[in-house]
Parts: sequence; structure tokens; C-alpha cells
Amino acid sequence: MFKTLFSLPRTVWLIGLISFVNDSASEMLYPLMPLYLASVLMAGPRALGIIEGIAEATSSIFKLVSGVVVDRTKKSKPWIVIGYSLAGIGRPLIAIANSWLWVLAIRFTDRMGKGLRSSPRDALLAESVNQNQRGLTFGLHRSMDNAGAVVGPLLAALFLSMGIPLKEIFLWAIVPAVITIVLALCIQESHKEAVAQASKFSWSLDVMPSQFKRYLVVAGIFALANSSDMFLLLRAREAGVSLEQIPLLWAGISLITTVFGTPLSALSDTFGRKRFILIAWIAFAFFYIAMGLPGISTHQIFALFVVYGLFKAATEGVEKALVADMAPKGFAGTAFGWFNLITGLMLFPASFIFGWIYESIAPLYAFLFSGGCALLAFILMAFWVFRDSSIEFSKSKSPGGS
Repeated sequence: MFKTLFSLPRTVWLIGLISFVNDSASEMLYPLMPLYLASVLMAGPRALGIIEGIAEATSSIFKLVSGVVVDRTKKSKPWIVIGYSLAGIGRPLIAIANSWLWVLAIRFTDRMGKGLRSSPRDALLAESVNQNQRGLTFGLHRSMDNAGAVVGPLLAALFLSMGIPLKEIFLWAIVPAVITIVLALCIQESHKEAVAQASKFSWSLDVMPSQFKRYLVVAGIFALANSSDMFLLLRAREAGVSLEQIPLLWAGISLITTVFGTPLSALSDTFGRKRFILIAWIAFAFFYIAMGLPGISTHQIFALFVVYGLFKAATEGVEKALVADMAPKGFAGTAFGWFNLITGLMLFPASFIFGWIYESIAPLYAFLFSGGCALLAFILMAFWVFRDSSIEFSKSKSPGGS
């Protein structure tokens, strides 16, 4: 595996490095957001659900737009640069927000940037390697991304231990933002073969295989279970995890994902994507149901977050590799766009419903709702998505297909 890993193209490693630096900034602020909203802006779980739901839905819409445009223009770099620039500019502005509505506007800009860059970046990664290297490639990217998510919370914990106010920590995000933009400008796109079918804009799913369409439905149901991770941090804080430990807890998840993401994703190239996704979704359901139980201890919280880290490691790269496997040649950007649109749009009702149940009824029922949606997605993935084929996508296509 290591020989293949180090033989991956320069573009793959550069995009990984960009994600590492960007996530160092993003994840430095992410675990502080619910604390900032609650302690500085006096906003509760409902406001958090609205902010994160709208932000992620916005990101999803732009992911489809940018994906379709990339398939038409064959140009990924401009969208990647613009996307990282918008996010980098927006994050430090949270420091001057005086209400949760301002935070919503800033998160909107941040997520719009993510939407513009994600599908072009994923399409560029998919087209930079052979089909039998996609699991490894996306696993490496997610591992480097999550390595940044380890560094970021550790920096946040360091700043908190030094007594630096939350507002000043948000301002420091400008430093990695500048580095990210400079690195993005260094991306070199490979020559993309012209495909007649992709010569004009098309938002239609008609060109996609039936299994991909069914996978979109199931992925959307699972996304309904996957509300903002900020609720997990809020739950941990309410269960007794100290303020200083919250960033460390989040860093621990990212560390686990960093260590196990690449090898698990690489294994999916051999043993199949479906198997990994099913195991991970069951683990997710167990995690959410357990997190909602009354009287949960801080030690149990930390143990459950290990399970959550392994879930992320087993799915983040594999799910994207499965999308790339299913996409017809010349339509990788559109496929990623639709996948990101469906899964992202469902994050709005996911976060809104979860926040409403959490605050209006009880945390237990919010977590049970998410666990139930995950179990439903598991059943459909196991018995419906691949019903007309016994061939695993990671084994069915010849190298080079996209």
C-alpha cells in the first residue's frame, strides 16, 4: 500500500495539503462555535440548528452547480481557488458578529465557498488516478483533511488554556486562510479528455445508472440522521466534559479518522465499498442511540467518540469512491454534485429537527430519531440499492473509468 501511496500524483498530495491547512483553521473554530453562540451571543440549540442547517443546505446547492459547470468547462482550479478564498475570508468575521443572525450570514458565506470547491476538487481527484486507486486516493485526502482537524482543536485548546478570548481565537483563522489560498493557486490540472455527452449543461439524472439513483435516496435518508456535529459537542458539555476538553475531544475524533481513514479506504478497493459502508452505518446508529441515554458519564462519552471516529474513517473516503465508481465517463462532477446536493440538503431538516427535539422535548428523543434514520438507511443499502447486480463497483470497472 505504501508504495502505491507515494506514487500518487502531485495533484493528489497538493489537494491533501490544502485540505490539511484549511481544516486546521476550520476545526480550530468548529468546537468553539456552540460555546460562542451560547456564552457570548446567548443563542440555544434551536438557533444552532437553523444556522448549521441553512449553511449546509447552501453548500449543497453550490456543490451541484459547480459540479455540472466543471463537467462542461473541464476547469476545476478556478472553483477550488474561489471556494477556499470565500471560506478563508468569512471565518475570521465571526469575531465581530453581535448576533446569531450575523453568524448565520458568515456561515452562509463559508459554506458557499465549500460548495463551490467540493465537487470540482473531488472530480479532479477522481480523474487524477485509476479506478483501482480511488479508495486509497480519497482515503488519503480525508486523512490529511482530518489531520488538520487534529491540529485545529489542539490550537483552540492551547489558546483557551492561555486565557485568550473566544473572539481573538476566531481572528487567528486568517493566517491559515492565506496559506490555503496560496497553495490552491499552485494546483495544476491534468488534461481532461473531451466527452461529447458532457458538451452542454445538463442537470438531469437520466445519464446516471439506476443504482446511483437509489444510492442517492438512501444516502439522503442517512443524511437525515447526520445532524451537525456541534450537537454532539453540546451534549458532551452538558454531560460534564470540561470546556478545555471539548476541543481535545474533537481532536481525538479527527486523530482516529486520520490514522485509520487511508488504510480502511484502501481496503475498500479490494473488499468492496458496500461492506464498509454497512458496518459503519450500524456503528453510527449505535453511537447516536447511546449518546442520548440519560446519565451518560464522561468516560462513556470519550469511548463513544472513539466509535464515531472509526465510523468517519470507514466512510468518508469510501462513500466518495463509490460515487466515482458509479459515475459515467465525463460526468464525475455532476455525480458528485448530485450526491453532495442530496446529502447536504437533508442536513437542514436533520439539524433543524434534531435541535427542535433536543430543546423542546428531550435530548434522548433527538438521538433516537437519528439512530432510527440510520437503521432505515442500513436496511435499504443492504437489500435495495444493489438489487439488480451482484457485482461490487470497486471490482466491476476497469482501471481508468470515471
